Amino acid sequence: MTATTTEVIIRPLDELDISAIVRIDEQIGGSYRPDVWERRIGYYLRRDPETSVVAELDGRVVGFMLGEVRSGEFGLEEPTGWVEVLGVDPDCRGRAVGRRMGEAILQHFKERGARSVRTLVDEEQTELSGFFSSLGFEPSSVRAFVRPV
Repeated sequence: MTATTTEVIIRPLDELDISAIVRIDEQIGGSYRPDVWERRIGYYLRRDPETSVVAELDGRVVGFMLGEVRSGEFGLEEPTGWVEVLGVDPDCRGRAVGRRMGEAILQHFKERGARSVRTLVDEEQTELSGFFSSLGFEPSSVRAFVRPV
C-alpha cells in the first residue's frame, strides 16, 4: 500500500509539464491547445527557467503560474516581475494551490531584483481579482488600452 501526500509541492516549470498544463487549460477554457502551450512554455524556459512554477499534489501537476522579470516595459525602467498566466485544476481549487504558487513566484521575483510585481486582470474576472488581492496586489495607475485592428 502506498501512502499519498496531501501537501502541495511548488517547483520550477519543466518542459515535461506541457501535457499537464494543456490538460488544465482545457479543463478551464474548454479548448485543447497544445501548440499554444509548447510555444509559451518554451519562451519562459528560455527567459528564466526558475521563474515560472507548477504545483504538484500527490505527484500530479495541478497548477501552473508563468511569469518573468523585465525592465523597460511600458516606461517602467526598474526591474518588475510580471505574472503572465496561471491556471489551477478546477478539482483542486480551495487547497491554496494558487496561493502557494504566488508566494513562490513573488519570492523569486524579489531575489531577481524586482521591486514590484504586476499583472493584468479583466475586471469581469472577479474571482481572479480576488485572488490577486489576497496576495496583496492593488489596482495600479498603469491602465490598459485596447483597439481593434
